[in-house]
Amino acid sequence: MQWIILVIGILLAGCSDAQSRVVKDLPSFPLDVSNQNPPLDNGEMTVALVSSDPFEGTLSRPFYSGSFDAEIMTWFDESLLSINSDFEITNEGAATYELSEDKRTITLRIKEGVYWHDGEPVKASDLLYAYELLGHPEYAGERYTFTIENVVGMDAYHAGRTNTIAGIRVPDERTIHVTFKEATPSILTGFWSVPVPRHHVGDVTAGELTMRELEASDKIRVTPIGFGPYIIVKIVPGESILLERNENYWRGRPQLQSVVLKTVNEAVVVESLKKGDVDIARVPVDQYEAVKKLGNIDLLGDLDMAYSYIGFKLGIWDEKKKENRMNPDAKLANKLVRQAMWYALDNESVGMYLYHGLRFPATTLIVPVFDSYHDVENLGRPYDPIKAKALLDEAGYIDVTGDGYREDPNGKPFILHFASMAGGDVAEPIAKYYIQNWADIGLQVELTDGRLHDFHSFYELVKSDDPKVDIFQGAWGTGSDPDPSGLYGRQALFNYSRYTSDLNDQLLKAGTSEKAFDTEYRQAIYKDWQALMVEDVPLVPTLYRYELLGVNKRVVNYSIDSRSENRHVWKWGVSE
Repeated sequence: MQWIILVIGILLAGCSDAQSRVVKDLPSFPLDVSNQNPPLDNGEMTVALVSSDPFEGTLSRPFYSGSFDAEIMTWFDESLLSINSDFEITNEGAATYELSEDKRTITLRIKEGVYWHDGEPVKASDLLYAYELLGHPEYAGERYTFTIENVVGMDAYHAGRTNTIAGIRVPDERTIHVTFKEATPSILTGFWSVPVPRHHVGDVTAGELTMRELEASDKIRVTPIGFGPYIIVKIVPGESILLERNENYWRGRPQLQSVVLKTVNEAVVVESLKKGDVDIARVPVDQYEAVKKLGNIDLLGDLDMAYSYIGFKLGIWDEKKKENRMNPDAKLANKLVRQAMWYALDNESVGMYLYHGLRFPATTLIVPVFDSYHDVENLGRPYDPIKAKALLDEAGYIDVTGDGYREDPNGKPFILHFASMAGGDVAEPIAKYYIQNWADIGLQVELTDGRLHDFHSFYELVKSDDPKVDIFQGAWGTGSDPDPSGLYGRQALFNYSRYTSDLNDQLLKAGTSEKAFDTEYRQAIYKDWQALMVEDVPLVPTLYRYELLGVNKRVVNYSIDSRSENRHVWKWGVSE
């Protein structure tokens, strides 16, 4: 920790000339393991869930929120439709699909031999059940997004005016038709095709249990089932999961006999890889230098579909209307202040010195992985404290008391409270460095409750719009659909800043319209949307990132290349 604080001190003293240098020479890593030996038939693998906190253990797609729960589910559950390297659905999964000529109706047909882990066939009515849960009036999760809302009749079902969804038909147990109100390219990149085993978890629609009871049920927390390559045998809540090979997996026999997923603290992940206690682990970027020296490890890396951000609380979630509502009296309602706070952040130095150049300044809210839609010409608001001070002056935030901190336009103290998560050695120094960045332009920012918060308490503060939070720092995984409405739409629960505007509504709607099947049109819409978000700044995208994985050299058939068949967990194995 001491060297990190020393680096921060150096940054504070000498980073004023960082300005807007563009990162040109990004590092390059292999995407595939080096081991070419055949896999063992009875191989066992241990995979680390690298975190200082226990995983939540909500192992159901409609209800989970944590990234580790998502990672766990890839081992035992899956979508009916696979996706290709362009994130578009294909016919290579457990079902095939056809899109109607008007591009408003998609028909799925489940292939033969697709069974839940308890031996029951996966049915079209199980996919219907997923939609019935996601659209249910009592659903309190975060996945009632555009592609769900766009289903014909979903609005009436969601409002409780009908017990059925008019746009979904199940003519037989292997066929389902889903009709949408609007044709949209999001059907090809964001279509929900993950079924829920109605017979196993219980039927909310038949009154067997309530939505709240289902979300808390052992059937999704202790004994969940899927139709994926591995079967859950034992769960130690928050700590570990033992899985064994699904001999009846529809694709064929998975490579491994068993898999253990276990929580490993960031502080010991290097030692765990070195000793061979784990075979695969995501490498915290601040431990990159130590991991790359390990002789028994392949270090793989690629640009991640994620970014870190700083958000500004601009309103609340209106539970009655099920939408975000701006507060014109919010502390940070003036966008000039938000623009200034972005200009004040020296993200380049954070990425270079604390993350070894493996994170670099983010510019817009669409990640570079979506290279067709990320606007490379939009540079965001690069580090410029002089410009930041000028904006605050223009907005009327002046230091009238001479204590170094600005008062608000009415001459009253202006103190902002900043919520940030604990995790790894650099979390606290980065939070303190950002606070210093803001102090350098005359803004007084303090940590909420005077400390960093663990994952669960942080998101409880943010989701509940706790008045103790004016600013919050988090990270998003974007998913495979470039449509940002699930994070920034008026009805999006994930829109934690609670930002809304008519233009935002219009652009998000246009980006998923039938016209958006024209790639050039959609590119233009998302270029305008990125510009809007840089102008209004409900969130500051701070750092794009590399995902790094340490993989033991006994691992075979493993890849993080989206074009490789070896990206799938059922292909992974170990050799002698």
